[in-house]
Amino acid sequence: MTSLELTLEAAAPETALEFPESDGQPMGETGIHVKQIMELAATLINFLREQANVYIGANMFMYWDATDPTEVVAPDVFVVFDIAPGERRTWKTWVEGKAPDVIFEITSKKTRREDTRIKPAIYAELKVQEYFRFDPEGDYLKPPLQGQRLGRQGYADIPVKDDALSSEVLGLELRLRDARLRLFDPRTNAYLPTPVEDHLRALEAEARVQAAEAEAARLRAELEKLRGAKK
Repeated sequence: MTSLELTLEAAAPETALEFPESDGQPMGETGIHVKQIMELAATLINFLREQANVYIGANMFMYWDATDPTEVVAPDVFVVFDIAPGERRTWKTWVEGKAPDVIFEITSKKTRREDTRIKPAIYAELKVQEYFRFDPEGDYLKPPLQGQRLGRQGYADIPVKDDALSSEVLGLELRLRDARLRLFDPRTNAYLPTPVEDHLRALEAEARVQAAEAEAARLRAELEKLRGAKK
């Protein structure tokens, strides 16, 4: 058993060690990266909102060694199932009892070494079931969307099928649409709506209701006019 697994399994007591919540660095390499991180996290929150015991985090420090605060990474977006709800300021595996089930990294040339070498090794040892990387600007990743799934021998590449990567954990497909990472639900044969799309749909629905109410009012007025004419 590795030292990471031992640390994960041990319910280690808190000590006087300080585990920072931030390093003062920006959320993403560019505005494109930040927008993709926020959109992905919000889409997942909306998709899983009715499920109990699930947590979605974004750009949060994750610690796995209760004795060493320098052992830390900050996944861009992650999903954890079978966990008590409630907000956290950091993710500590010895407190939570597990690591995330799925992790997404919105990568760039600057974070290339960390996202392709350092983090996969850590995530595999922590038993993160699926790990996805997306390079929105095509800086180095070819193809720009790649995924790995944990097996007995560590991570294995998830094959691309019909221009999509399948997430068995989420029951969704990851696809590129207009150079953006989008989540597709094969059960409904539709993309999960982004927050902007959700807002526009709500506005359209409200407009349809108002139009229907206005038409109903118009018809009532016409009916009253006809009744008045008959008298």
